[in-house]
Order: sequence, then structure tokens, then C-alpha cells
Amino acid sequence: MAYATMKQALGSALLAAGERDENVVVLDADLRHVTETDAFVHAFPQRYFNLGVAEANMVGVALGLALSGKTVFCGSFACFATQRVADQVATLAHCEANVKIIGMEAALASGSNGATHQGMLDLAIMRAMPNMSVFEPCDATEIGAIVQYMAQHAGPAYMRAIRKNVPIILDSSTHGFEAGRALRMRDGRDVTLIASGIMLERALLAAEHLADEGVSARVVNMSSIKPLDEGEVLSAARDTGCIVTAENHNILGGLGGAVAESVAERLPVPVVRVGIRDRFGEVGSAEYLAEEYHIGARHIVEAARRALGLRHGIGQG
Repeated sequence: MAYATMKQALGSALLAAGERDENVVVLDADLRHVTETDAFVHAFPQRYFNLGVAEANMVGVALGLALSGKTVFCGSFACFATQRVADQVATLAHCEANVKIIGMEAALASGSNGATHQGMLDLAIMRAMPNMSVFEPCDATEIGAIVQYMAQHAGPAYMRAIRKNVPIILDSSTHGFEAGRALRMRDGRDVTLIASGIMLERALLAAEHLADEGVSARVVNMSSIKPLDEGEVLSAARDTGCIVTAENHNILGGLGGAVAESVAERLPVPVVRVGIRDRFGEVGSAEYLAEEYHIGARHIVEAARRALGLRHGIGQG
């Protein structure tokens, strides 16, 4: 399987956006090595601003530039780009400003940095912001597609991502991103696994393990968390009768919450959420953290078994 570095894909996508549109401006909070803005800086130094370690000021400047007609990308670690500056982001969202916020090293992907730098709450915070779109790419292909989409569609948006090498899952020659549209990666009749970001790879692996047990699992890449593809969610509920969500985020307020809300209102079926169970993080390797926080492929398999048990219990009742 081929791999690609997501932060390099981000840097290439920002450069391409700047080449397509001279109104594209990039800001960061003294984290060029995290947001990979070097290529943009060298190509368009007059359209790049380092605001220093002052994220609230960065968002305020982004708002001013957007209201003057610019398309603004700004970023930092996911925790700093959201929870640290929530008040400023709310003002930005209220103004429907054309600012694209990028939160890097989301949640347990930032394993070496520990709890203070592991943004477990960013999806919940940004989902609750009126007018804000929320995206999470699964690989380097999709990070490029989402940056292109954000550059071409006005309004506030948030994208969370990671820096590391990840498997290339999507074909760059055919994949296009559209807000509010999920991508069905694998069909199935017994249970649906809805995943975002780095959890998609684990959901696909879980589906293979379930197939060995005779369980047919549908797998959905839900990279657009807000707006959510409710049509795909309801199809999953209707066709398979139970759903497992998988996210690198607190199970409160993120992808699992969005799916559960949609299902509860329209077509109630069991929804089992795989994610960080309302805890702060800690330092550790990706393998250790996946096991400690129960977000590995085997935990998705266990959640699918539980969802199937709940589905059968509803049927018997």
C-alpha cells in the first residue's frame, strides 16, 4: 500500500489555491512546520502573514482580511485553532466570513505532545458554530480536494487533519470532494461502519475481519461532518439496521453525535460510537493510544458485534 504525508499534501494544496486565485491569503501562528506553508511563503510572500503565537489575533486578522474581499486560510494545532479561540471564531462565523481554519494534529494523532496539544473537542466546538462547515480528510488525496473545495466556495469552514504519513485510500485521478456528500467505500447488508479521518483505514480493516466472521459490513467515508450526508446515514439505517461510528475525537459532539442525532430524529436504529470516551489524552505511540483509548480496528469489530446484538434485540422486542 502506498503512503503519503498529509502535511505535504496540505502545503501543495495551499500553493495550488494561491496560484489559482490571487485573493488567497495564508496566515499562521508561528507554525509553518506544522501547517507546511513554506511553499506558499516562497511563492507569495506578500500574501503570507505570520501572526506569532497569538491565535486569537490570527483569527481576528483573518476576519478583517476576509471582510475586505480575501479568501483566507489560517491554521495551528487543532486545539489552539478551536478551543483557545472559540470566541473569535464565533464572531467570524456570525459574519459568515470567508475564512478557512485548519486544525492540525487532531486528537490522538498528536501522540508525542500529550493532553495539552491533543484537540479532542474541536469537532464538537466547530459543529456548534452556526454557518460553519466541518471537514475531516481521510488521506492526502482528500486533503487536497477539500482545500480546493474550500478555496472555491465562500463562507467559514474548518478542516482538521494530521501531519503524518497515512495510506493512500482514494484515487486522486477520480476523487472529487463535495460538502454534504459521503463516499461509500464498501457495500454491506448487516452493519454500517461510518468513519472519518484516520479511522477510515481502521474501519476498512475491521470490515475485512467481520467478513471472516460472516458479517457483511458497509463502510462509509464521512469526511463532511457538517453538513452531514443524512441521505447516506438514513440509507445505512434502513438497509443494515445498525450503525457503528468511528472517530479520532471525543464521542460527545463529533461524528458519532451527528450520526446519532440524525438517526434518532428520523429512523431510530442502534448506533454504537467508537471514539475517545470523554477523556483527555496522554503521550504515547499511535499503537499504544489506539489500544488504550479503544479506537483500533479490533474495537470497531467489537462495536459492530454489539450493534448487531442490539439490532437483533430490537427485532425480538
